Amino acid sequence: MELTIPLWFEIGTYVVLALILAFDIVLAFRRPHIPSTRESALWIGFYVLLALIFAGSLLLLGDAEHAGQFVAGWLTEYSLSIDNLFVFLIIMARFAVPRKYQQELLMVGIILALIFRGAFILLGATLISNFSWIFYVFGLFLIYTAINQAVSRHDDDSENGLIRFLRRRIPITDEYDGAKLRTTVRGRRVFTPVIIVLIALGTTDLVFAVDSIPAIFGITTEPFLVFTANVFALMGLRQLYFLLGDLVEKLVFLKYGIAAILAFIGVKLFLHALHENELPFINGGQHVAWAPEIGTFASLGVIVGAMAVAVVASLIKLRVDARRDSNVLR
Repeated sequence: MELTIPLWFEIGTYVVLALILAFDIVLAFRRPHIPSTRESALWIGFYVLLALIFAGSLLLLGDAEHAGQFVAGWLTEYSLSIDNLFVFLIIMARFAVPRKYQQELLMVGIILALIFRGAFILLGATLISNFSWIFYVFGLFLIYTAINQAVSRHDDDSENGLIRFLRRRIPITDEYDGAKLRTTVRGRRVFTPVIIVLIALGTTDLVFAVDSIPAIFGITTEPFLVFTANVFALMGLRQLYFLLGDLVEKLVFLKYGIAAILAFIGVKLFLHALHENELPFINGGQHVAWAPEIGTFASLGVIVGAMAVAVVASLIKLRVDARRDSNVLR
């Protein structure tokens, strides 16, 4: 079933999202500061409310199925964005970025994420429309990513090859000059560590875009829903960074919740590929009738359940560890 909504709603959505993002960019660069807990919470609440209003509009102007697909896709991308946020925290700490200027660099990272994801959405939509077997590739890739997510560590502070190359080839000072990309040292123009941070953020965004786009296409193949789910998931990420802070690092089971979501969507994609199979070496090129199609609302339940269990388990462990440390000090 294709999504059928008025053209004015689709155009209006793009205009409103563009205006909100433009305002957020201006705010980040014109008034660099450390957002208070109250300010961050209000902004995040506004963005969440905006996403829910959008879902409600889809329900009224479209249908419940596509409204559910948007919510499931938005929650999936939001969970992956939180994982992205964890890596941003490591990058900021690794390169000792002054906290006052972190929001400007975060905004650049978010813009890069939107650009990369937009490009992958166009590529993914083209592949899906022309090659049905791509769902096999997406499914296996997500299952592999889920396993890697569960067993890997984020706290690798080694620099990638591009950063090491730049350090050898261009003059880069160790001192920041606000959020400037270049500065003058003893009459010589040199780059600041900002260029290193931007490259680290950009490569991180690229990796997460490769992971997140197959995940969202496992929930909906409507490019409009895929793009809006990504935009809504990334909006407020800057404020969430300052609101959660070190708490993200303490949510030790979060990565397992995300891994469970990716694995579930990977299996869902693979079953969908079997159901729509056209490959001659699988079932003689015929559709595999026994392969079930997992519904949108079942997917939504798994996504919400996995994140809820991961967060609650992490908070319980945090409380138990705090109580144990308190007993040790007595």
